[in-house]
Amino acid sequence: MTSHSETETPSGRPAVVDSLFATMESYPDFPSPGILFRDLSPALADAITFGLVVDTLADILVDIAPPTSLVAGVEARGFSLAAAVAARAGTGMLAIRKAGKLPGTVMAEPYDLEYGSASLELRPSTVTERRSVYLLDDVLATGGTLAAAGRLLERCGYSVSGIGVVLELEALEGRRQLGGYDVRSILTL
Repeated sequence: MTSHSETETPSGRPAVVDSLFATMESYPDFPSPGILFRDLSPALADAITFGLVVDTLADILVDIAPPTSLVAGVEARGFSLAAAVAARAGTGMLAIRKAGKLPGTVMAEPYDLEYGSASLELRPSTVTERRSVYLLDDVLATGGTLAAAGRLLERCGYSVSGIGVVLELEALEGRRQLGGYDVRSILTL
């Protein structure tokens, strides 16, 4: 069965890809010189594009094995994607937060960004039964954020069944940091 996100348009591309091209914006030299920032905010604000993205990511969730019982999103855009996909798939959702945003006992995982460093946190007690998790974020750039999120989930006792992203920036070789994971992207530039 083919979802409407896989339906080809006159361009020969899936509808979701055409819709992303029509709605995303690019900003040169942001947040620092030499970086071309691909902004998916307009795509996520467009009801049709957002629906196509959620359908496509949910289709990936159904396709991966083993069956996934939770969807995790990385702060901040990953939250909206994970919540929508989890609701569509009938699963729970985990929020992987930036440092200092969660109360109680947390586990932290540091990582490097393409323009700095940061840390992600998760409360291991959020879900007591350890399950398989589908990890989502908006963009795969250098891979540091998603690699840290995967390590953090595993340290908390979860099994990462796969990683889904809307946009992969291939030239930054982020997949190399995610070698052990099934990584799927909707659009690769």
